[in-house]
Amino acid sequence: MLDLRPKDLTLLHDLMARHLPAEVAVWAYGSRVNGNAYEGSDLDLVLRTPDLAALPAGRLSRFREALTDSNLPIFVDTHDWALLPESFHPRILARYEVVRPGVPALAVPA
Repeated sequence: MLDLRPKDLTLLHDLMARHLPAEVAVWAYGSRVNGNAYEGSDLDLVLRTPDLAALPAGRLSRFREALTDSNLPIFVDTHDWALLPESFHPRILARYEVVRPGVPALAVPA
C-alpha cells in the first residue's frame, strides 16, 4: 500500500488530471511502496505511455513544476519510463503500485 496521506494522494490525483494526458499511467515505487518510508521520504513516480514511448516534449517538466508549486509536503521524484535506463526497469517492476492506470488509447477501426 502506498504510504501517503489521503489528502496528499487526492492532491496528487488532481495534479495528474490537470497536467498529464489521460492515457499516461503513473506508478509509484521505492520506499513509499516498499514499506520503509519515513515522514520525510520522497515519493518516486514513473510515467508510462501506452506504447512506452517518451512523453511529448515539455509534458514531464510541466508536471514536475506543478508538483513543486503544489502544497504537497514531500518531494516527488518523477521519471519518464522511456527515458530511464533499461537496467533500471527491473527494479521498478519488482515492486510498484499503480497510482493511476491510464486510459488505453482507442483503437482506430481499419
